[in-house]
Amino acid sequence: MRLQKYVSSLTLMAALLVGSMAFAAPQQGRQEGRHDDDKEHKSTRYYDRHHRDYHEWNERENRAYSNWETEKHKAHREFHERRSTDQSRYWTWRHSHPDHD
Repeated sequence: MRLQKYVSSLTLMAALLVGSMAFAAPQQGRQEGRHDDDKEHKSTRYYDRHHRDYHEWNERENRAYSNWETEKHKAHREFHERRSTDQSRYWTWRHSHPDHD
């Protein structure tokens, strides 16, 4: 009888764990950005909450981000690895430093 309770408990815990992992995966993608389905042109889009717009991460954005790191005396880190406060500060800076083509 004890063995049956033990096995039942393990089965229930495994089902809950698998269910929670499947639910958590899509949320993580929304926080860090979105990968487009275009096979030839992979890009990531980030949502700027403060300005309520999306930004596509491409080579131009990468150059601007590098300039921001230099101007703000920040050590290089990938954008998606930065804290959300630093990401927000970058987008605010970015809106005041548009590309001049």
